[in-house]
Amino acid sequence: MLNDASGFKHVYVACGYTDLRKGIDSLAAIVMNNFKLDPFEEGNIFLFCGRRTDRIKALTYEGDGFLLMTKRLVEGNYQWPRDAQEARELSAREFRWLMEGLSTKQKKVISQVKLGVI
Repeated sequence: MLNDASGFKHVYVACGYTDLRKGIDSLAAIVMNNFKLDPFEEGNIFLFCGRRTDRIKALTYEGDGFLLMTKRLVEGNYQWPRDAQEARELSAREFRWLMEGLSTKQKKVISQVKLGVI
């Protein structure tokens, strides 16, 4: 479920470290108070990572309640953005990179070129 972001309108990553002992209410409070975002907006998913970068928590609201997911990697680590205490929205491509263990800020990305009709 967490390897594909196609079911979500917005994917937000909480940069920096989060205490992963926190539950639904505490993580929703971080979203509201620290990031000034609405955790009750359907279609949004919020990702959190602690100091151990082999596990993440994801919080989403499904209309009738919250869903809190934990993913722990068997091997490898996430390249989590640690630059600031903010929530950053990820594109589908950046989300895929993050789930594959890559950095969300790639140094060089080959962009697709759209050719016009002659």
